[in-house]
Parts: sequence; structure tokens; C-alpha cells
Amino acid sequence: MEFFYREMRRAHNILMDDTDPVGGQWNYDAENRKRLPSGITLPRAPRFKPDLITEEVMALVAARFPNNIGRAANFDWPVTRGQAEAALDDFLLHRLAQFGDWQDAMQAGAAFMFHSLISTSLNLGLLDPLDICRRAEAAYREGQAPLNAVEGFIRQILGWREFIRGIYWLKMPQYRHLNALAAHRNLPPFYWTAQTRMRCLSDAVATTIRHAYAHHIQRLMLTGNFALLAGIDPGQVDEWYLAVYADAYEWVEMPNTRGMALFADGGIVGSKPYAASGAYINKMSDYCGGCFYDVKDATGPRGCPFNALYWDFIARHAERFAGNARMAMPLMGMKKMAPAKLAALRSRAGDILEALDHGDLV
Repeated sequence: MEFFYREMRRAHNILMDDTDPVGGQWNYDAENRKRLPSGITLPRAPRFKPDLITEEVMALVAARFPNNIGRAANFDWPVTRGQAEAALDDFLLHRLAQFGDWQDAMQAGAAFMFHSLISTSLNLGLLDPLDICRRAEAAYREGQAPLNAVEGFIRQILGWREFIRGIYWLKMPQYRHLNALAAHRNLPPFYWTAQTRMRCLSDAVATTIRHAYAHHIQRLMLTGNFALLAGIDPGQVDEWYLAVYADAYEWVEMPNTRGMALFADGGIVGSKPYAASGAYINKMSDYCGGCFYDVKDATGPRGCPFNALYWDFIARHAERFAGNARMAMPLMGMKKMAPAKLAALRSRAGDILEALDHGDLV
């Protein structure tokens, strides 16, 4: 994606100084991984009152699908070009400047933070992606937002979104059947109910149910990461993401799910699996502080499930990842681990996976 992104920047003359990238480098992602500071005031996101047509559809959904996931009564996304433009204007004015620093941060109960909230409008055609990029660049040129925020935002659209669209049309229909890691476990019930003792996943799924939305790190590093580590069937994960998110269309959902989140495509989208233990979640959020599980424990009965599942995942696929340079560090860490410790981690992971298989509360 990085090289594709650079070509797109050149082709559309976005954030360029003649033939060079503005600021002297193409990517400022390293500056966009900060934990949200305590006490920060989060901006209020714009919401839109349903019009008569939307109210009609909400009533129809409530009547025909009363037991389905989600709450139609909560619907307040833009449904017209004017509303979509208003949502974009609000982001550019009130949240873009802070978006870069904290785009990967998570906070319990904070669904929107500094995110743009335009994906629903963008994916159904109410907004023009190139126009969005040019308006974000103008905000930088006019001194309204720093380069790391603007570049990070533009990369998600001009780089990642267009790259994902290309992968879908290049690799379908075979892509929908890829399952490189041979993952076949059923999707746990808490993905539909939010009933889990893992505070991070409970909050992410509850947010999803309430808003038909969760931001990209919640999708990738919580719901996606858990499904990756636990070996959940990619087809079932596909179905879930497509069902629960208002911005999910197959062309954008499937490569993100099978490629980026689950590594089910074997490396077409990403060169390594986005696997992480509880340490990452603790670093980027406040979830672990109030959780039933102890993020600093890996093998005890209340040890964070992400910890044991992470090392079990590495051990299960060690042979497959042996030739992947980007997986050298975790593989080396596992090799240096005392056999008894690795055995305890894998035993704890086995208990967690058995509980999932029996539908027990995890």
C-alpha cells in the first residue's frame, strides 16, 4: 500500500512540493500513535435528525427485523448530500487538527473521539473522495491542521481505501474463499451481544450495536485481533462486519477483514498479521484499568485472554511465519521463552478456546 499511496499522491498532486512530498517524507504514521491523555475534552460529534423517509425505513426495519442486532431508533447518520457536507465541514473545522495524534487511541465510552465519521457518506457516494483529500490539504496549507493529521487522514482515503478497492476487484471472486491460517472456530456469541468480561471487547461491540459504528482501531485491534488470535472462521467474521457496520460494503469490508484483520489472504494485503497481546490494548486505551482480567497476567484464571492467545497464535503458526522477516521478533521471543512458561501460556489459551467452543462467558 505504501508504494501505491505514493503513486496516488504524485498522480493527483496531493500534499506535494513539485516532485517531493510536503515536509520531506511520505508517511507520518509514527507520530499518530499517542495514547489519549487523561482529562482531555472530546469534541461533540454532529448527528442528524431522521427525516420522514428515514423514519419510514426505521419503522419498516423495526417491524420486519425486531430481533436483529442494532437499534434502528438510534439512527442519525447523514442521508443527504447536504448532511454529508455538513459532517465533513464539522470534521475539518473541529477534529482534523487533533485527529493525527490520537487516531489510534481508544477510550471506554468514547465512540467517536476525533474521527471523521464520514465513511458512511463516502461509501454510499454522498461525498467525493478526491474532493475530501483536496479540502484536507487546503486545511494544512491554510495552517488549520498539522501535517501529521492531514497526511494520516489523506492516507486512509487516497492510499488505503483506494488500495483496498483495487485488491477487491483484482482478486475476487477467489478472494472470498481464502483461509490461509486454516481458521475454523465459530464466531463467539459476544460479537452479537457484547456479553463478555473483556472490557475492551464489550465496549467495542456495545458501541457497534448502539451506533452501527466503531473506529478503525477498535475494529482492527480488538474485534479483528481477537478473531485472528482465536482462529475464528473468516467467513463468519466477514458476515459479522458486513452486518453490523453502516459503512460496510463488501468491496471495502472483505479485504479489510480477510486481509488486514485476519491475514486469511496469506499476505496479499499486509506483509504480517496484525496480532497483539493485551500490552498493546493497555498502551493505547484505558480499558484494562477497569477490566475483570489482569492485563499483566497471562497464565492465571484471570489473566488477560489476549496474552495467552497471542503466544498460542505465534506457536501454532511458527513454521508458517519462520520466513517472514516482520515476524522475527515474536518468534525469537518465543524461542527464548522457558518451555514451562510457553506450556502454561498454551494451556491457558486452550482453556479460553474451550470456553469459547462451549459458549461459556469469557
